[in-house]
Amino acid sequence: MIDEIDKKILRLLQSNSKTSNAVIARSLNMAPSSVFERIKQLEAKGIISGYSAKLNCDHLGCSQIAFLFVRSEDRIGTITTAEKISKIPEVQEVHHVAGEDCYLIKVRVANNRALADLMKNQFGKISSITSTKTTIVLETLKETSDIKII
Repeated sequence: MIDEIDKKILRLLQSNSKTSNAVIARSLNMAPSSVFERIKQLEAKGIISGYSAKLNCDHLGCSQIAFLFVRSEDRIGTITTAEKISKIPEVQEVHHVAGEDCYLIKVRVANNRALADLMKNQFGKISSITSTKTTIVLETLKETSDIKII
């Protein structure tokens, strides 16, 4: 699937997606054209699915995080409610989970008032939602989208 060089490239890109091919090539003692080809292959295989900037929510007015457990009337095997929830801009993650609840949702909003508004005006309008339980995050000690590459 991928070799050790690919893994090193992935680690470097994961830590900073703006790292140039030349910088990666220097750190791996390779030609930039070889690094470019390997990255293109990793993209073609779907191992690299995109690039993004990490934004600081404290500076953008979306520092309140909450997790919502959502129950819905969805029949087993359907995800109609999840599709509707996924369209809400403040929703960052939607996970179909086992147990009493159907979905675990991560949202980011400005404050508690914005969370209440989101619950009332967005989630409240999805008629298939039967109940929610909300956990408000007081402090984040670790948050990452990095994957351990072994």
